[in-house]
Amino acid sequence: MATDRPLADEVALVTGAKGRLGPIWCEALDAAGAEVIAVDIEDADVADRGALEALRDRLGRTPTILVNNAGIDQPPGAEAREGDFLRVLEVNLAGAYNATVVFGEQMAEAGRGAIVNIGSLYASIAPEPRFYDHIPGFVKPPAYGASKAGLVQLTKYFARLWGPRGVRVNALSPGGVRADQDPEFLAKYCARVPLGRMAEPDDLRGPLVFLCSDASRYLTGHELRVDGGFTA
Repeated sequence: MATDRPLADEVALVTGAKGRLGPIWCEALDAAGAEVIAVDIEDADVADRGALEALRDRLGRTPTILVNNAGIDQPPGAEAREGDFLRVLEVNLAGAYNATVVFGEQMAEAGRGAIVNIGSLYASIAPEPRFYDHIPGFVKPPAYGASKAGLVQLTKYFARLWGPRGVRVNALSPGGVRADQDPEFLAKYCARVPLGRMAEPDDLRGPLVFLCSDASRYLTGHELRVDGGFTA
């Protein structure tokens, strides 16, 4: 295996491939030599176990890497709408569970595999309201962080369950990623980060490849926080 292509001969399935972070994961895996299967809601809704089973049967082969990236958030200020809250849990947490069971069981039967659940710094800490107090009426809803905290616990569960069968399960929890955030939010956020900035896509690619490759072959049940020290 070439050191610059540590995932050569691997087959990687990425859910939520068209989301904000999905293309970053797909590009990183492709550059590392993996065959990437990019899945989004038009291919299979992760909240629908039957749709994932149908996708598995259509593929006709077993992924050796699964990146559970599919996720949604509540609309700002929607914290009182129960349906929004439950839908976030259904996609972010139950959806990751569904994909893990459908594809991870195949990995366990084959005796090898790596699963990476995409978490968030909000799995560990609550959002800071002062980041948003300059935006009239904006309230950061609670469901996203609750779902990601649950995802970290799910990571530990399957790491223990499937470790003896050759499947490693870890979480990668990014901090805020630079996009088109407004300048005031950006200044507040970056002032809270020891490294003084938000993440760039290149900051995330290496950690993902690390968790998927033999470089982390003795690592399972771990949450790797790539947040510039935000949660330190």
